[in-house]
Amino acid sequence: METRAIITLVLLGIGCFFIVVASVGIIRFPDFYTRVHPAGKTDTMGQAAVLIGLAVYEGLSLVSVKLVIIMLFLAIANPTATHALAKAAYVAGLRPWRKGEPRR
Repeated sequence: METRAIITLVLLGIGCFFIVVASVGIIRFPDFYTRVHPAGKTDTMGQAAVLIGLAVYEGLSLVSVKLVIIMLFLAIANPTATHALAKAAYVAGLRPWRKGEPRR
């Protein structure tokens, strides 16, 4: 197997792992604020790994440059959107979950 294909396979596997972990975290965590965390961090890391893997597979071309630009946009936009969403929920009066309270 070619080296580039192996690197791509590893990066795609890592990306898929992070995306699945983010999905499980969204289901398992008890409230809105803790659910936003895996959606913002782990999902961004998973998407970045997948896009880098695709860029490595493509080689140095215009397509790989576009994939890297998309990855950079996602690396900026996802955490910013997550922060804005959490801030809006806090300003709207959504209280964070406390240990001992029932899950919402």
